Parts: sequence; C-alpha cells; structure tokens
Amino acid sequence: MKNLEKKARAYALKNALHYSGEARIGSVISSLFNEGLERKEVKKYSKKINEIVTEVNKLSLEEQQKEFGKLEKVTSVRKVREGLPELPYAKKGKVIMRFAPSASGPLHIGHALTASLSFLFVKEYGGKFYVRIEDTNPENIDPLAYNMIKKESGWLFHNTAEIVIQSDSIDLYYKYIEKLLKKNKAYVCTCSAEKFKDFKKAKKNCPCRKSNVKKNLELWKKMLDGGFKEGGAVLRFKSDMKDKNPAMRDFPLARINLMKHPRKGNKYRVWPLMNLSVAVDDIDMKMTHIIRAKDHRDNAERQKKIYKALGKKFPWTAFLGKIKFKDLELSTTKMKKEIEKGKYSGWDDLNLPTIASLKKQKYKPQAFWKFAEQIGFSEADKVMDKKEFFKLLDTFNKN
Repeated sequence: MKNLEKKARAYALKNALHYSGEARIGSVISSLFNEGLERKEVKKYSKKINEIVTEVNKLSLEEQQKEFGKLEKVTSVRKVREGLPELPYAKKGKVIMRFAPSASGPLHIGHALTASLSFLFVKEYGGKFYVRIEDTNPENIDPLAYNMIKKESGWLFHNTAEIVIQSDSIDLYYKYIEKLLKKNKAYVCTCSAEKFKDFKKAKKNCPCRKSNVKKNLELWKKMLDGGFKEGGAVLRFKSDMKDKNPAMRDFPLARINLMKHPRKGNKYRVWPLMNLSVAVDDIDMKMTHIIRAKDHRDNAERQKKIYKALGKKFPWTAFLGKIKFKDLELSTTKMKKEIEKGKYSGWDDLNLPTIASLKKQKYKPQAFWKFAEQIGFSEADKVMDKKEFFKLLDTFNKN
C-alpha cells in the first residue's frame, strides 16, 4: 500500500499539471491500472487515492511542479504502439469495411479519425472499402452533402473507396422486410406512439403483435399503397418486450414519411430506419469487420438481432471512444446555421474543423491516418481542447 500511495501521488501530480492544477481521480486510477492495480482492488483503495488527489489539488502549480520533479521517476512512460493493431479474424485480400456518414453535411475531423482506421485496415490486409452515404431520413438531408462527401472521401482515401448511397437501395430494403415478415420476425404496429411507449414501459406485448404472417404482409402492402396516413403504422422488429434493455423491445424498422426526398422526390412513402438499412447493407455488402463509435452499442445489438433473424453471422465489431472537445463544435447542423448567419464564409472557412477547411490549410490525409493509427481500438473518451488536438495533428502532418 505504501508503494501504491507513492505512485498515486506521483500520477496525481502529473495529471494535475496536465489539467492546470486539477487532478482527476479517474485518470489517476486508470494510470494505476498500468502499474498493476486490479479492478477488484479499486473499492479497497479508492478512499485513500481520493484523499491523495484532494491533497494534491490544494497545492499551487509551483508546489505541484516541484514535488513532481522528485517523484517523476516513479511514473512509467507507456510504450507507444507502432503501426496498426492486429485486426482479429482478418484474411488477406478479404477484409470488407465501411464508413457510413449521414447526408446531413460535409465531413469533419471526427469523421476523418473514425473512418481512417477502417480504411487503413483494408489498405493493410487487402479487400474492399465502402463510403456509404446514409440518407434514408428525408428530414435530415443537406442536398449539397452528397458531392461534398464524395469529394472529401476521394481526398481522404486517395480515391480508393467505393461510394454508395442508401436511397438507391430502397427496393432492396423492401425485399428484406418481406423476408422478416415471412419469418414472423417483424410486424406492422398501428398503436399510437404514446400507447406503444406504455406497453414498452410495462414490458407487455401490444395487440398488433398477435397478427399472423398473412395479416402482416397485407398491412405492409397497405403501408406501401397509401392505406395508412403518416404516423398511422410502423414496422417493428419482433424481439422481446421483456428484454432488460428497453432499447431492444420491439424496436422500429420502417415508417411512413411523406417529406419530399432530395434525390427520390415522392417515389417512396415508406422509409427504412437506420437499424434496418444498416443491417441490410452490411449483409448485402458482406461486411467482415465494423468499427463504430461506442454510442452505437445499442444499435449494434439491434442489428445483431436482425442478422440472427435472417440466419446471418454478425461481423466482428469494435467500438471507439469519442474525442470530446472543450471548445470545438462538430455538429454540421450548428455549423450550417453559423454559416447562414454569416459567422463563417463557408464550409472551407479556416476556423471550421471540416475536411474542406483542413484540406485548404494544406493538411495531408496521412496526418489523419497516423492519428487514427495511434488511437487504435481505444474505447476511452478523450477530453481535448482545440489547441491540444491541432498540436498533435500538426506533428503528424509534419512527419
């Protein structure tokens, strides 16, 4: 324990100096894991570690710097991995991966880091890399995004990605919906959203669940033919209404949406929701590996259920943590509003974190590749400010 206290103090001082004098207990405990602290011991030692962190935070920056100078040797420097981590179950020439941005706006630095890792694995092992533009939600589309994403993807991935657009596959989604209906794995629900929410909360089946295959196929045709108004019927996956995770309980697969689509106009009145379209595309494109943000963990579980219902094997999946910026906005919706207000000159304004802007500033695609390579499969969220991020990116860009 005496040695642990010394290391805890050393890491608390190190962390405090990194965050302007304010150490964080979570970061200190994380560092101690690398020193041999086991998770089962955290409860035993957390009180003492917390006391140490509190003591360190009471010191002035000068005092922290002086004391850390004496204890610096106690901390270890984590070895930086060189190159990509190993991709499990990867077969040479047969790795198929994708990057699936929404058509709500252009690409930004967050997209570049997540997408680059998948691209690099395909580049390393050989296979196929898709950029799949997700546009099955007519309400959240910027018509200009299609060309921007194509252009920016071409730059970022050296024109090696095959670009596909989801709205070109509506008939394919309908075919898979019929498969699910015939397998009795989906049903048309005519309950109001509020009523279904009550059933979901109570872990009870809604009456629509009792409909047989023939009836559901008839109701599905009625959805397609205009027999229901918008909001009058929803296609749901038949999972388990008693699932301990409420997000898994008979989640929706498709809905009626009469808004005019930028590419398809009013050709379709029933649009697949994200979990259906993503699962179908991943099956149809024969995805072998998927890398996605960890906030999509529930979506991955929903898609896994769709795979299972169709008798398909789910791809190997990794989840990545997010870089949480203290002073940088990554929402393209918010950026667009600021552009319209005249705060920024356009998507390539030098103050925006978009790929268009960084390309204009002479950054190279390889800088993002190297950054993504260093992050690897980490699920840990990273808190950064704009200055810290670009300092790292500049280093990779120079190299």
